[in-house]
Amino acid sequence: MRILYLFLIGLMVLSCKTNKKDNQQTLENRDSIANVYPEERHFKSLKQITFGGDNAEAYWSFDDKQLVFQSNYKNWNVGCDQMFLMNADETFKDKMPPMISTGKGRTTCAYFMPDNKHILYASTHLEQDECPDAPLRKNGKYVWPIYDSYDIFVADLEGNIVKQLTTEKGYDAEATVSPKGDKIVFTSTRSGDIELYTMNLDGSDVKQITDQLGYDGGAFFSPDGTKIIFRSSRPKTEEEIKNYKDLLAQGLVEPTEMELYICNADGSDLRQLTDLGNANWSPFFHPSGKKILFSSNFEAERGFPFNLYMIDIDGKNLERVTHGETFDAFPVFSNDGKKLIFSSNRNNGGGRDTNLFIAEWQD
Repeated sequence: MRILYLFLIGLMVLSCKTNKKDNQQTLENRDSIANVYPEERHFKSLKQITFGGDNAEAYWSFDDKQLVFQSNYKNWNVGCDQMFLMNADETFKDKMPPMISTGKGRTTCAYFMPDNKHILYASTHLEQDECPDAPLRKNGKYVWPIYDSYDIFVADLEGNIVKQLTTEKGYDAEATVSPKGDKIVFTSTRSGDIELYTMNLDGSDVKQITDQLGYDGGAFFSPDGTKIIFRSSRPKTEEEIKNYKDLLAQGLVEPTEMELYICNADGSDLRQLTDLGNANWSPFFHPSGKKILFSSNFEAERGFPFNLYMIDIDGKNLERVTHGETFDAFPVFSNDGKKLIFSSNRNNGGGRDTNLFIAEWQD
C-alpha cells in the first residue's frame, strides 16, 4: 500500500518546475555515489543502490547483511509491487535482483524474520494473479486502496511460501518484527476499522492494541521492543468521520492528513507525538530509542516536497534531516545503527523514478 504514495508524489513532482539542485546532481552523479546536500550533516556519505522504477520499503536483515524491498520496475518484469532481495553492499544499475515474492497479485511491506533466512510480507496473490486496480483519486483527493485480499505470509529467501500468518476476512498488511525477535505488529480491518495488532512470530496470540476511529498503520517497534511508533489519521468532526467511514466502506483511505503516535508495545500509554499538519508518516526509531526519524510535507505549500525529520520521543527538538526539493521517505536504520536506507526522488533527472539510497549516519 505505501509504495502507491511514491507514485502520487511522483505525479505531483512532475507538475512543478525542474529543480536546479537535483539537475546538478543528475549530471554529476550517474554512478552509485550520490551528492550529500551541504545541510544534510547527519549523512557522512550517500550511495544510490537502485536506478529505475519505484523502489521503497527497504528493510535490513537482523545481521545487516541483506535487504528486502519492493519495486514495480518494469525492466524487472513486474506490473506492480513485488519483493526483491539484495546483499547490503550491492547496487542494481544494470542487473536485476532476485524476486522472492510469487510474482502474482500485489505485495507490500516485507520484513526479515530474526533467523535471517525468512521474510514476511503481505500479498493479494490468493485472490488474483494480476495486479489489482489501484485507484489514485476520489472526489479530487488522493487515496490509498485497502485491499481486503491482503494477507500476511512467511517465505524463505528462495521465494517459497512456508506459512500463512493471517486468515481473517479483510485487510492484513504492514507487518514488522520487533528487534527482540518475539513479536509482529501489523495493521488489520478485522474489527471494522483500521487498527494495529500484535502477534507471535507463528501468528498466534493476536491482540488488538489500538481502538480509536481512524487509520492506524506503518508501525515499528523501538530498538528494545518496548514501544511502538505509527502513523494515524484520526477524524474528529462529523464531516471528517463521515468521509472516513464512506471511503473505508469502499476500501479506501486518504493519506493526506496524518500525525505520529507512540505507545507501549501492548498499546498502553498512547499519546500523539506530532501536531504538524499535512502528512507525517513512515516513522522509524533512532538507534538510541530516544528519537524518531520520519517523513513529512508539513513545511510544503502544495503537498511537496517531502523531507526527513527527526524528533525526540517527548515531541521536542524537531530537526530537519534531508534538504531535497522532491521526495524523501521510508528511513530505516541498520541494526548496528551505522547506516540509514531511505527512498528518494533525488538524482533521477526530474523523472518519476524513486530509488533507494544508503547513507553513513553520524549523530
